[in-house]
Amino acid sequence: MRWQRQSPSADEGALPGLERAGLVRSVRTPEFEGVTFHEVLCKSALNKVPPSSGLPFTWTINTMRGCSHACTYCFARGTHEYLDLDAGRDFDSQIVVKTNVGAVLRRELARRSWQREPVALGTNTDPYQRAEGRYRLMPGIITALAESGTPFSILTKGTLLRRDLPLLRAAAAQVPVQVAVSIAILDPALHGSLESGTPSPRARLELVRALAEAGFAVNVMAAPIVPYLTDGTAHLDELFGAIAEAGAASAVAFPMHLRGSTRGWFLAWLSSHHPALLRRYRQLYGRGAYVTPEYSAWLRDRLDPLLDQHALRPTRPVESGARPAPVAHGELQLSLFAV
Repeated sequence: MRWQRQSPSADEGALPGLERAGLVRSVRTPEFEGVTFHEVLCKSALNKVPPSSGLPFTWTINTMRGCSHACTYCFARGTHEYLDLDAGRDFDSQIVVKTNVGAVLRRELARRSWQREPVALGTNTDPYQRAEGRYRLMPGIITALAESGTPFSILTKGTLLRRDLPLLRAAAAQVPVQVAVSIAILDPALHGSLESGTPSPRARLELVRALAEAGFAVNVMAAPIVPYLTDGTAHLDELFGAIAEAGAASAVAFPMHLRGSTRGWFLAWLSSHHPALLRRYRQLYGRGAYVTPEYSAWLRDRLDPLLDQHALRPTRPVESGARPAPVAHGELQLSLFAV
Protein backbone atom coordinates (compact mmCIF):
# COMPACT_ATOMS: atom_id res chain seq x y z
CA MET A 1 0.00 0.00 0.00
CA ARG A 2 1.08 3.57 -0.74
CA TRP A 3 1.18 4.54 2.95
CA GLN A 4 2.47 1.30 4.42
CA ARG A 5 5.69 2.95 5.58
CA GLN A 6 3.93 5.67 7.53
CA SER A 7 4.89 5.99 11.19
CA PRO A 8 2.10 6.64 13.72
CA SER A 9 3.31 8.50 16.80
CA ALA A 10 0.27 9.69 18.72
CA ASP A 11 1.65 8.46 22.01
CA GLU A 12 4.95 10.30 21.79
CA GLY A 13 4.15 13.23 24.03
CA ALA A 14 1.51 15.03 21.99
CA LEU A 15 1.07 18.64 22.98
CA PRO A 16 -1.97 19.44 25.15
CA GLY A 17 -3.30 21.77 22.47
CA LEU A 18 -3.55 18.91 20.01
CA GLU A 19 -5.27 16.68 22.54
CA ARG A 20 -7.84 19.43 23.08
CA ALA A 21 -8.33 19.53 19.31
CA GLY A 22 -9.38 15.88 19.25
CA LEU A 23 -6.09 14.20 18.33
CA VAL A 24 -6.41 10.61 17.12
CA ARG A 25 -2.85 10.01 15.96
CA SER A 26 0.19 11.70 14.47
CA VAL A 27 1.68 10.33 11.26
CA ARG A 28 4.96 10.73 9.42
CA THR A 29 5.63 9.27 6.00
CA PRO A 30 8.62 9.31 3.61
CA GLU A 31 6.45 10.81 0.87
CA PHE A 32 6.14 13.98 2.97
CA GLU A 33 9.63 14.31 4.39
CA GLY A 34 9.82 16.74 7.31
CA VAL A 35 6.04 16.96 7.70
CA THR A 36 3.96 15.49 10.52
CA PHE A 37 0.23 15.03 10.08
CA HIS A 38 -1.86 15.27 13.23
CA GLU A 39 -5.19 13.59 12.52
CA VAL A 40 -8.01 15.01 14.62
CA LEU A 41 -11.77 14.54 14.91
CA CYS A 42 -13.48 17.89 14.71
CA LYS A 43 -16.76 18.69 16.45
CA SER A 44 -17.92 21.20 13.84
CA ALA A 45 -17.10 21.98 10.21
CA LEU A 46 -18.82 25.32 9.67
CA ASN A 47 -17.41 28.50 11.23
CA LYS A 48 -19.58 31.61 11.46
CA VAL A 49 -18.12 34.84 10.08
CA PRO A 50 -18.78 37.92 12.24
CA PRO A 51 -21.46 40.14 10.64
CA SER A 52 -19.18 43.15 11.08
CA SER A 53 -16.69 41.68 8.60
CA GLY A 54 -18.70 42.92 5.62
CA LEU A 55 -17.66 39.90 3.57
CA PRO A 56 -19.82 38.28 0.87
CA PHE A 57 -19.99 34.95 2.69
CA THR A 58 -21.39 33.99 6.06
CA TRP A 59 -19.58 30.75 6.85
CA THR A 60 -16.15 29.21 6.34
CA ILE A 61 -14.74 25.69 6.37
CA ASN A 62 -11.12 24.93 7.25
CA THR A 63 -10.13 21.35 6.54
CA MET A 64 -6.69 21.75 8.11
CA ARG A 65 -4.60 23.94 10.39
CA GLY A 66 -1.07 24.81 9.41
CA CYS A 67 0.07 24.81 5.80
CA SER A 68 2.97 23.18 4.00
CA HIS A 69 2.92 26.00 1.44
CA ALA A 70 5.22 27.72 3.97
CA CYS A 71 4.44 31.27 2.82
CA THR A 72 6.64 33.47 5.00
CA TYR A 73 4.01 36.23 5.06
CA CYS A 74 0.97 34.01 5.83
CA PHE A 75 -1.45 35.89 8.07
CA ALA A 76 -2.75 32.65 9.62
CA ARG A 77 0.51 31.68 11.34
CA GLY A 78 -0.64 32.87 14.75
CA THR A 79 -3.52 30.38 14.79
CA HIS A 80 -1.04 27.55 15.36
CA GLU A 81 -0.20 28.97 18.76
CA TYR A 82 -3.70 28.06 19.95
CA LEU A 83 -2.52 24.44 19.72
CA ASP A 84 0.71 25.05 21.64
CA LEU A 85 2.63 24.91 18.35
CA ASP A 86 4.83 27.72 17.09
CA ALA A 87 3.91 30.06 14.26
CA GLY A 88 7.14 29.43 12.35
CA ARG A 89 8.47 25.99 11.43
CA ASP A 90 5.62 24.21 13.17
CA PHE A 91 3.06 26.05 11.06
CA ASP A 92 4.85 24.83 7.92
CA SER A 93 5.45 21.25 9.02
CA GLN A 94 2.95 20.26 11.75
CA ILE A 95 -0.30 19.93 9.78
CA VAL A 96 -3.51 19.32 11.69
CA VAL A 97 -6.00 17.43 9.52
CA LYS A 98 -9.72 17.23 10.35
CA THR A 99 -10.23 13.74 8.99
CA ASN A 100 -13.97 13.64 9.72
CA VAL A 101 -14.77 17.12 8.41
CA GLY A 102 -16.86 15.83 5.48
CA ALA A 103 -19.12 13.70 7.65
CA VAL A 104 -19.54 16.48 10.22
CA LEU A 105 -20.37 18.95 7.45
CA ARG A 106 -23.10 16.70 6.07
CA ARG A 107 -24.74 16.55 9.49
CA GLU A 108 -24.61 20.33 9.84
CA LEU A 109 -26.00 20.94 6.35
CA ALA A 110 -28.88 18.54 7.05
CA ARG A 111 -30.16 20.59 9.99
CA ARG A 112 -33.53 22.23 9.46
CA SER A 113 -32.01 25.49 10.67
CA TRP A 114 -29.46 25.60 7.84
CA GLN A 115 -30.28 28.55 5.56
CA ARG A 116 -27.91 27.70 2.66
CA GLU A 117 -25.84 30.82 3.18
CA PRO A 118 -22.60 31.17 1.20
CA VAL A 119 -19.62 29.17 2.48
CA ALA A 120 -15.96 30.01 1.77
CA LEU A 121 -12.97 27.67 1.74
CA GLY A 122 -9.38 28.89 1.82
CA THR A 123 -9.91 31.78 4.20
CA ASN A 124 -7.35 30.48 6.70
CA THR A 125 -5.11 27.73 5.35
CA ASP A 126 -5.20 26.30 1.85
CA PRO A 127 -7.62 23.39 1.34
CA TYR A 128 -5.53 22.21 -1.64
CA GLN A 129 -2.14 22.12 0.05
CA ARG A 130 -0.19 18.91 -0.47
CA ALA A 131 -1.92 17.05 2.37
CA GLU A 132 -5.17 17.08 0.37
CA GLY A 133 -3.56 14.62 -2.01
CA ARG A 134 -3.30 12.17 0.87
CA TYR A 135 -6.57 12.78 2.69
CA ARG A 136 -8.96 13.69 -0.17
CA LEU A 137 -11.25 15.80 2.00
CA MET A 138 -12.41 18.24 -0.66
CA PRO A 139 -14.45 15.91 -2.91
CA GLY A 140 -16.76 15.08 -0.01
CA ILE A 141 -17.06 18.73 0.97
CA ILE A 142 -17.83 19.89 -2.57
CA THR A 143 -20.43 17.17 -3.01
CA ALA A 144 -22.08 17.86 0.35
CA LEU A 145 -22.34 21.59 -0.31
CA ALA A 146 -23.75 21.12 -3.80
CA GLU A 147 -26.28 18.48 -2.77
CA SER A 148 -27.51 20.68 0.07
CA GLY A 149 -28.02 23.66 -2.25
CA THR A 150 -25.30 25.72 -0.55
CA PRO A 151 -23.29 28.21 -2.67
CA PHE A 152 -19.58 28.19 -2.01
CA SER A 153 -16.25 29.68 -3.01
CA ILE A 154 -12.68 28.39 -2.96
CA LEU A 155 -9.41 30.32 -2.76
CA THR A 156 -6.22 28.33 -3.35
CA LYS A 157 -2.61 28.27 -4.48
CA GLY A 158 -2.85 24.52 -4.95
CA THR A 159 -2.88 23.10 -8.46
CA LEU A 160 -4.33 19.92 -6.96
CA LEU A 161 -7.68 21.64 -7.46
CA ARG A 162 -7.54 20.43 -11.09
CA ARG A 163 -8.24 16.93 -9.81
CA ASP A 164 -11.66 18.11 -8.67
CA LEU A 165 -12.54 20.15 -11.74
CA PRO A 166 -15.24 17.68 -12.91
CA LEU A 167 -16.80 17.82 -9.43
CA LEU A 168 -16.71 21.62 -9.43
CA ARG A 169 -18.36 21.80 -12.83
CA ALA A 170 -21.09 19.45 -11.65
CA ALA A 171 -21.54 21.49 -8.46
CA ALA A 172 -21.77 24.72 -10.47
CA ALA A 173 -24.78 23.28 -12.27
CA GLN A 174 -26.55 23.07 -8.90
CA VAL A 175 -25.32 26.08 -6.89
CA PRO A 176 -23.25 29.24 -7.43
CA VAL A 177 -19.56 28.29 -7.28
CA GLN A 178 -16.77 30.84 -7.28
CA VAL A 179 -13.09 29.97 -7.64
CA ALA A 180 -10.11 32.23 -6.92
CA VAL A 181 -6.41 31.48 -7.38
CA SER A 182 -3.63 33.26 -5.49
CA ILE A 183 -0.67 34.42 -7.62
CA ALA A 184 1.39 37.33 -6.32
CA ILE A 185 4.96 36.62 -7.46
CA LEU A 186 6.35 35.68 -10.87
CA ASP A 187 10.08 35.84 -10.13
CA PRO A 188 11.24 32.22 -9.57
CA ALA A 189 13.95 33.09 -7.02
CA LEU A 190 11.68 35.29 -4.91
CA HIS A 191 8.88 32.74 -5.15
CA GLY A 192 11.20 29.98 -3.95
CA SER A 193 12.32 32.07 -1.00
CA LEU A 194 8.98 33.55 0.14
CA GLU A 195 6.53 30.71 -0.59
CA SER A 196 8.72 27.67 -0.99
CA GLY A 197 6.04 25.02 -0.62
CA THR A 198 3.63 26.33 -3.25
CA PRO A 199 3.32 25.25 -6.88
CA SER A 200 5.22 27.50 -9.26
CA PRO A 201 3.57 30.69 -10.50
CA ARG A 202 3.47 29.24 -14.01
CA ALA A 203 1.69 26.13 -12.76
CA ARG A 204 -0.90 28.33 -11.06
CA LEU A 205 -1.38 30.35 -14.23
CA GLU A 206 -2.12 27.08 -16.00
CA LEU A 207 -4.66 26.35 -13.26
CA VAL A 208 -6.34 29.67 -14.02
CA ARG A 209 -6.40 28.74 -17.69
CA ALA A 210 -7.96 25.34 -16.98
CA LEU A 211 -10.63 26.87 -14.75
CA ALA A 212 -11.45 29.55 -17.30
CA GLU A 213 -11.70 26.97 -20.08
CA ALA A 214 -14.09 25.02 -17.84
CA GLY A 215 -16.38 28.04 -17.72
CA PHE A 216 -15.46 29.64 -14.39
CA ALA A 217 -15.02 33.40 -14.01
CA VAL A 218 -11.72 33.13 -12.16
CA ASN A 219 -10.60 35.82 -9.77
CA VAL A 220 -6.88 36.05 -9.01
CA MET A 221 -5.68 37.32 -5.67
CA ALA A 222 -2.48 39.08 -6.76
CA ALA A 223 -1.57 39.58 -3.15
CA PRO A 224 0.03 40.30 -0.91
CA ILE A 225 2.07 43.00 -2.56
CA VAL A 226 5.41 42.87 -0.72
CA PRO A 227 6.70 46.43 -0.30
CA TYR A 228 9.92 47.22 -2.17
CA LEU A 229 10.08 43.67 -3.56
CA THR A 230 6.95 43.16 -5.68
CA ASP A 231 5.47 46.65 -5.94
CA GLY A 232 7.45 47.83 -8.97
CA THR A 233 5.53 48.84 -12.07
CA ALA A 234 7.41 46.38 -14.29
CA HIS A 235 6.65 43.45 -11.98
CA LEU A 236 2.98 44.36 -11.56
CA ASP A 237 2.51 44.94 -15.28
CA GLU A 238 4.06 41.56 -16.07
CA LEU A 239 2.00 39.88 -13.34
CA PHE A 240 -1.34 41.34 -14.44
CA GLY A 241 -0.48 40.68 -18.09
CA ALA A 242 0.16 37.00 -17.34
CA ILE A 243 -3.01 36.74 -15.27
CA ALA A 244 -5.11 38.30 -18.04
CA GLU A 245 -3.49 36.13 -20.71
CA ALA A 246 -4.36 33.03 -18.68
CA GLY A 247 -8.03 33.98 -18.89
CA ALA A 248 -8.77 35.42 -15.45
CA ALA A 249 -11.91 37.53 -15.18
CA SER A 250 -10.58 39.82 -12.46
CA ALA A 251 -7.80 40.40 -9.98
CA VAL A 252 -7.48 42.06 -6.59
CA ALA A 253 -4.30 43.25 -4.92
CA PHE A 254 -3.38 44.78 -1.57
CA PRO A 255 -0.23 45.31 0.49
CA MET A 256 1.13 42.73 2.89
CA HIS A 257 -0.11 42.81 6.47
CA LEU A 258 2.12 41.68 9.32
CA ARG A 259 -0.15 40.78 12.21
CA GLY A 260 0.85 38.94 15.34
CA SER A 261 3.48 36.24 15.00
CA THR A 262 3.69 36.69 11.25
CA ARG A 263 5.50 39.98 11.74
CA GLY A 264 8.47 38.46 13.57
CA TRP A 265 8.69 35.49 11.22
CA PHE A 266 8.67 37.69 8.11
CA LEU A 267 11.12 40.25 9.51
CA ALA A 268 13.53 37.46 10.40
CA TRP A 269 13.35 36.34 6.77
CA LEU A 270 13.87 39.93 5.61
CA SER A 271 16.93 40.44 7.82
CA SER A 272 18.46 37.30 6.32
CA HIS A 273 17.61 37.90 2.67
CA HIS A 274 17.22 41.68 2.32
CA PRO A 275 18.78 43.33 5.41
CA ALA A 276 19.02 46.70 3.66
CA LEU A 277 15.22 46.91 3.71
CA LEU A 278 14.79 46.48 7.46
CA ARG A 279 14.96 50.19 8.24
CA ARG A 280 12.45 51.02 5.52
CA TYR A 281 10.07 48.36 6.82
CA ARG A 282 10.24 49.72 10.34
CA GLN A 283 9.32 53.12 8.97
CA LEU A 284 6.57 51.71 6.76
CA TYR A 285 4.89 49.50 9.38
CA GLY A 286 5.95 51.21 12.59
CA ARG A 287 4.87 48.99 15.46
CA GLY A 288 1.66 47.95 13.78
CA ALA A 289 0.50 45.39 11.24
CA TYR A 290 -0.39 47.70 8.37
CA VAL A 291 1.48 49.97 5.98
CA THR A 292 1.10 53.72 6.26
CA PRO A 293 -1.88 55.41 4.59
CA GLU A 294 0.56 57.22 2.33
CA TYR A 295 1.95 53.96 0.99
CA SER A 296 -1.56 52.54 0.55
CA ALA A 297 -2.59 55.56 -1.52
CA TRP A 298 0.62 55.41 -3.56
CA LEU A 299 0.14 51.72 -4.27
CA ARG A 300 -3.52 52.13 -5.21
CA ASP A 301 -2.55 54.85 -7.70
CA ARG A 302 -0.10 52.39 -9.23
CA LEU A 303 -2.45 49.39 -9.23
CA ASP A 304 -5.63 50.92 -10.61
CA PRO A 305 -4.32 51.93 -14.05
CA LEU A 306 -2.70 48.51 -14.49
CA LEU A 307 -5.88 46.68 -13.52
CA ASP A 308 -7.78 48.81 -16.02
CA GLN A 309 -5.14 48.32 -18.70
CA HIS A 310 -5.41 44.55 -18.41
CA ALA A 311 -9.21 44.56 -17.95
CA LEU A 312 -8.94 42.95 -14.52
CA ARG A 313 -10.87 45.43 -12.40
CA PRO A 314 -12.90 43.30 -9.93
CA THR A 315 -16.65 43.62 -9.66
CA ARG A 316 -18.19 44.20 -6.26
CA PRO A 317 -20.23 41.41 -4.67
CA VAL A 318 -23.90 41.55 -5.59
CA GLU A 319 -26.76 41.65 -3.13
CA SER A 320 -27.73 38.57 -1.17
CA GLY A 321 -29.88 36.17 -3.16
CA ALA A 322 -28.13 36.76 -6.49
CA ARG A 323 -25.11 34.98 -7.87
CA PRO A 324 -22.04 36.35 -6.05
CA ALA A 325 -19.30 38.01 -8.07
CA PRO A 326 -15.78 36.59 -8.02
CA VAL A 327 -14.00 37.72 -4.88
CA ALA A 328 -10.74 36.99 -3.19
CA HIS A 329 -11.10 36.13 0.48
CA GLY A 330 -7.70 35.44 1.97
CA GLU A 331 -7.96 38.05 4.74
CA LEU A 332 -11.05 38.01 6.93
CA GLN A 333 -10.40 41.41 8.46
CA LEU A 334 -9.72 43.14 5.19
CA SER A 335 -11.68 45.33 2.83
CA LEU A 336 -11.12 43.33 -0.31
CA PHE A 337 -11.50 46.16 -2.77
CA ALA A 338 -9.53 48.91 -1.09
CA VAL A 339 -5.87 49.10 -0.26
